[in-house]
Amino acid sequence: QVQLVESGGGLVPAGGSLRLSCAASGRTFSNYGMAWFRQAPGKEREFVAALNWRGDSTYYADSVKGRFTISRENAKNTVYLQMNSLKPEDTALYYCAADRIARAVVVGIKSYDAYYWGQGTQVTVSS
Repeated sequence: QVQLVESGGGLVPAGGSLRLSCAASGRTFSNYGMAWFRQAPGKEREFVAALNWRGDSTYYADSVKGRFTISRENAKNTVYLQMNSLKPEDTALYYCAADRIARAVVVGIKSYDAYYWGQGTQVTVSS
């Protein structure tokens, strides 16, 4: 059973930085792509960033490109989301997601059904 546990959320002023972590367990982490999504109050869950299983291909939402960086550390079964230059509109519950399919060719699938999900970690950016 795949388990994903996010951490690192919190309250930060606009312009600040946070690093989210997601610890995965239940299968061979290095065979699967990973992603981050977020959901603000009253809005649909939206794609933020994705990284393929090899760690050499990334994909970002336009709204975070140049500010956020997704990375993985296979030795720790962990994926990270480094968030810089945070804006109030980045405020949301951030979810870690793991590909259901091993060694997927496509990065950044937007369909929720393509992933296993964590419980989320709250990020609040004050203005």
